[in-house]
Amino acid sequence: MFISREALSLAALNADPYAAYDRWRSEAPVAFVEALGLWWVLDYEAVADALARDEDFQVGTDRSLIFDTFGENMLTLDGEPHRRQRNAFFGAFRPAHLRARMAAAVEASVDQLIDALPADGVELRQAFARVLPVLSILNLFGLDAAHATNLRRWYDRFEKALANFAWDETVRSEAKAAASEFRALIQAEIDQVRQVPRSGLLADAVADGSLSDEEIQRNASIIFFGGISTVEAVTLNTLSALLDRPQRLEEARRDPARLALMVEETVRWRSPVQTATRHARRDVKFHGAEIKAGDGVSLILGAANRDPRQFVAPDQFDPDRPNLQRHLAFAAGSHLCLGAHFARLQANIAVGRLLQRLEGLRAVEPPVFQGHEFHQPGALKLAWCAKR
Repeated sequence: MFISREALSLAALNADPYAAYDRWRSEAPVAFVEALGLWWVLDYEAVADALARDEDFQVGTDRSLIFDTFGENMLTLDGEPHRRQRNAFFGAFRPAHLRARMAAAVEASVDQLIDALPADGVELRQAFARVLPVLSILNLFGLDAAHATNLRRWYDRFEKALANFAWDETVRSEAKAAASEFRALIQAEIDQVRQVPRSGLLADAVADGSLSDEEIQRNASIIFFGGISTVEAVTLNTLSALLDRPQRLEEARRDPARLALMVEETVRWRSPVQTATRHARRDVKFHGAEIKAGDGVSLILGAANRDPRQFVAPDQFDPDRPNLQRHLAFAAGSHLCLGAHFARLQANIAVGRLLQRLEGLRAVEPPVFQGHEFHQPGALKLAWCAKR
C-alpha cells in the first residue's frame, strides 16, 4: 500500500491523526507514507507483532531521530547492550519504589503549583502541566529545581527534533546544541555527586558503576525528556475527558481507584506518544508489505489503541472496558516504556488534586487536540469557583 503526498498532508494529519488512521487502517494494516518517507503500521495485531520482533525491526540506526539527537542510548540499542544500560536505571521505576520515594514529593509539587494558580482561572498547560513533570524528574534525579527553566527550553527543541522526519537542518542543529548543554549539566552534577554524596537516581547510577559518564549523560537525556511530554499530555487529556463527562468527573473525585482507570483509558483513547519508530534489519515480508532493509517503520500506537478489532467502540471513552490493560500506549516487548509507572503516578496525583482542590472546575472553551507524534490540546483554559 502506498499513500501519496496528495492523499495525506502532514497538516491534516497533525490536526486530526485519528481520522487518517481510521481511513488507512481499513485499507491496509501496513502502508508506505510518501510524505514521511517511512512505513506506517496501523492495526493492533501488526503493531504488537512488530514490537515483539527485535530480530526483524531494530531501534538503533543512523536514521533514527533519537540517535541523531541524543547519540547512543538505551532507546537506540537492542539485546544485551540495551539491557545493560536500561538495568542501571530500572529499579528506580518499579511501582513500589516510586510510591515510597516519589509520591509525597510529586504531591508537594502539585500542591505548590495549585497554590500559585490565580484565584479563579488559568490556562493549565503553561501554568501547571508543562511544569510538573520537569519538577518531578529533577526531584527523581536529585537535581535542584532551579534547572527547570533550562530543561523546559531544551525539551521544546527536542520535541521538534523527534518529529523532524523531513530532517530539517535548523531543527537538528538546535537540538544537538541543546543536547550538548544538557550533557554538560549532567556531567557537572556527576562530578559533584562524587565529591559530596546525595540521594537520587543520578547518584544511584554513579554508584552502580556499570555505565560510563557519557552513557549516564545520554540515558539521562532520554529519561528526562521522554517523560515530560507524556506526563503533560496524560494530565491534560485526562482532565479534558473528565470535564466533558460530569458523572465520570464525580466518580474520579470520590474514588482514586476509579480515577486510575480513567487515566488508563485516557492513555488508550488519546495516546500521548502516538508512534514508536523502528528500522528493518533486513528485507522482510510483513502483513502483506515487502519492507526493505533499512526502511523506517513507524508503529502507530495511537491507531492500534483504536483498532475496532481489538477494542469495542474504540472512539468512545470507556474506563470500564474489560480489555483496557491490553493497550499499547507505552509500547511493549523489550522497549516497554521505562517511565510508564512514573507517568501514571504523576497524572493520578495531578488530576486527583486538581479535582479535589478546585471547586466548580470547568473548561472555559473546548480544547483543540493536535499532534501525530505527541498528542494533546494546545491549551486548556479553565475556571473554577474557589480553591481549597
